[in-house]
Amino acid sequence: MGLGDKMQHKAEELQGKAKEAFGKATDNEKTEAEGKGQQAGANVKQTGDKAKDAADDAFGR
Repeated sequence: MGLGDKMQHKAEELQGKAKEAFGKATDNEKTEAEGKGQQAGANVKQTGDKAKDAADDAFGR
């Protein structure tokens, strides 16, 4: 898995956290939910990154 992809997925997670915090601060439930959703999507991608890295390690790639 490329380092750029990992950085992009982490950045997406951080954007989601910021959006969630902004939604909480402004009492905007929609923005807060969008932030949580963005984080969830990023976490799924990061899990895929880790699985691919583990497979690469297991098969000596």
